[in-house]
Amino acid sequence: MAFLELSNLHKAFGPTTAVENFDLDVQRGEFVSFLGPSGCGKTTTMRMVAGFETPTQGSIKIDNAEITGVPPNKRNVGMVFQSYALFPHMSVSDNIAFGLKIARKPASEIHQRVSDMLALIKMQALGNRYPHQLSGGQQQRVALARAIAIRPQVLLLDEPLSALDAKIRLELRNEIRAIQQQLGITTIYVTHDQEEAMSLSDRVVVMCEGRMEQVGTPFEIYNFPRTAFVASFVGTLNVLHGTLQEAAGDRVLIEGLPPGAMIRLARTLPGGRAGEGVIVNLRPEAVQIGSPATHDPTPVEHDNVLPAVIEQITFLGSVVRVKLRVGTQHLLADLFNNPSLVLPKLGEKVTIRFSPDACRIL
Repeated sequence: MAFLELSNLHKAFGPTTAVENFDLDVQRGEFVSFLGPSGCGKTTTMRMVAGFETPTQGSIKIDNAEITGVPPNKRNVGMVFQSYALFPHMSVSDNIAFGLKIARKPASEIHQRVSDMLALIKMQALGNRYPHQLSGGQQQRVALARAIAIRPQVLLLDEPLSALDAKIRLELRNEIRAIQQQLGITTIYVTHDQEEAMSLSDRVVVMCEGRMEQVGTPFEIYNFPRTAFVASFVGTLNVLHGTLQEAAGDRVLIEGLPPGAMIRLARTLPGGRAGEGVIVNLRPEAVQIGSPATHDPTPVEHDNVLPAVIEQITFLGSVVRVKLRVGTQHLLADLFNNPSLVLPKLGEKVTIRFSPDACRIL
């Protein structure tokens, strides 16, 4: 049985539907991210779990106990906000102790718990400082410690890293995951950052316009997207337009190329009609570049091979992204950057290769 159960959740604000038909079972200790663009309903769903919003319909259970109508202060849920929401007139220690004092815990227990939390976030020497004396990353650590100190059944994090710079964001997200795994807290994480969701989560819920598009592990979401929205929102995606060569076939003629230039799919398209327009989706890292003279030194017998022209080269640190013109269309190829990498030249005619397994029709 799931530890956190969200059943048929629906939330409407007047005539506007913010969340609909939301069903999710979260296991004890699982880290689940809600991923999607602004306005997709991910924060509204989290706020319903926290008790700050009341579902128009549906139910919420934690450890088999119905909490849909329970006030926020009566739910054993911890929440970390994007804006930190620390009390400026309180020290770090007092901020962490706040929920424990509200719960009327004994002073000795509060003192020990605060000490444990300071050690957990590696801020033992900063307990007497005030929020304005801390960096953004330190403030968010304190907010996390305050939420965890009450030993919540469920931890909710609402885009907690979006206000931080890139380096601190990376460090803190690794710490959040390590702390979550160490304590075994069931966690819901809201973000619009796909890298955060993919690197942190056991499972990802991709949302669009209040609906769940797909639920799965990061590997499943990235490699086997079930809808066009998931494929385009998660990662970078190449799109090639073409037509089926034959009914229920596995070969696609690519627009803007000679009739002989076609690609083969890993499987046939049941119900497909000859001449029917299709869209082939392809990740940039699946595309390999070779020159017409050398024909890629490590060809694979059944790879798709198309002629292309180099149009742009962009350095992205560990990856070099190459933009190519394929007939009248464009696609991207990602090359792993290393000192021995030999880059093609702008305007150079090359061949590109990719496996039929890398092609998806959505």
